Amino acid sequence: MIIVDAALRQREATGTPIGVALSGAGFAAQGLVMQLLGPSSVGMRLRIIANRTIETIHTLLANLDVDEFVEVRTIDELEAAIASETLAITDDVGLAALAPDVEVFVEATGQVEYGAAGVLLAIASSKHIVLLNAELDATLGPILKVMADRAGVVLTDIDGDQPGVLMNLKRQVEGWGFRPLLLGNIKSLLDHQRNPDTQTDFARAVWQRPQTIAGFADGSKIAFEMATLGNATGMGVLQRGMLGPEVRADVGEAHRAFDSEQLIAGEGYVDYVLGAEPSFGVFIIGHSEELWRSRYMKIYKMGPGPLYTFYAPYHLGPLETPLTIARAALFGDATLTPLGDPVVGVIAVAKRDLEVGDVLDGIGGFCAYGLADDVADSADFLPMGLSPECRVLERVRKDEPISLSAVRRPHESVAWDLWDEQCQMVSSRVVG
Repeated sequence: MIIVDAALRQREATGTPIGVALSGAGFAAQGLVMQLLGPSSVGMRLRIIANRTIETIHTLLANLDVDEFVEVRTIDELEAAIASETLAITDDVGLAALAPDVEVFVEATGQVEYGAAGVLLAIASSKHIVLLNAELDATLGPILKVMADRAGVVLTDIDGDQPGVLMNLKRQVEGWGFRPLLLGNIKSLLDHQRNPDTQTDFARAVWQRPQTIAGFADGSKIAFEMATLGNATGMGVLQRGMLGPEVRADVGEAHRAFDSEQLIAGEGYVDYVLGAEPSFGVFIIGHSEELWRSRYMKIYKMGPGPLYTFYAPYHLGPLETPLTIARAALFGDATLTPLGDPVVGVIAVAKRDLEVGDVLDGIGGFCAYGLADDVADSADFLPMGLSPECRVLERVRKDEPISLSAVRRPHESVAWDLWDEQCQMVSSRVVG
């Protein structure tokens, strides 16, 4: 952090701040705007916000008491806004992706199709990509990483979401001399049948959309988060949907909920626990049988070993995202990025009996929920991130995975085209 802070101060002092473009105007995007326009932001400037409905940007800015901005529809108008140090807003994501004096493009819509289109344009414009969008990363991150590498730019998930916090903690745990066996999330509630109707009141209380909150409650969101982490580390899942054991105790006891022999014999896993306290952080189960290391751990009140639970008590999402922006732009450093071919995916599972002709309504909807699964075991199933607007061709029973053959994909889709390319990339390597 000291190195990053010094580099940002240098950018500020030389009048060359990092230009940032943002796609999205939801709850997470609002948090990032608050940070970038606030007094703690040094060495970077938010140049433009894009969203399909520009009225939502107006609402976001009103919430933050921001009244100095201008709507733009052309590059010339955008250049004039940047020259006058005025925040620009637009309903054209292409304008944001191609914006001059912008080094980093932040995708924060939570949408796979729309997000993929904007990211492709930004990569073509040689901008670093920061994904505040685990759904996109888990579904298409590997092929987008290939494209980013070809363009010489960084593709990264954020520091403040659970996968990024776990990746940073993993580096620490390894540096301390332990082998991470399991990277874990903590969840308070899991009910695969939750939908926008059941979550309306809670969503209102936390200033978010009911469908967004339903995606958390039905387990889809944690599946995307842990799939993203699996693809960045090469770690798989212990079973379809992950184990998710109940731990009605302090998170320090999490290692007791898993089979220690299985963890030690394996290559590393991503998973979660249900009900542990404190409930908002993440944890890693690490392993060491070194005599003196175990003695130090006893002195430091970490238990007798050889399994140890390391815990980070918070993840602050968009509040931590400026650090990710700085790491990418200043040092070409990714917080979290796919290692190569996908390892873990998220498959769509019927939330209710699906009939022929039904059209799937996506993450957090009424039709399906997502489960994390090893890609090697799920190639025949519909990716949850690609499920919106798919039409059901054959009946699917409640809680059954939805096969690719059971749906018809949308006729034109950037995301599906990328998925095909990603599958071909994997197939060519297997054949080769």
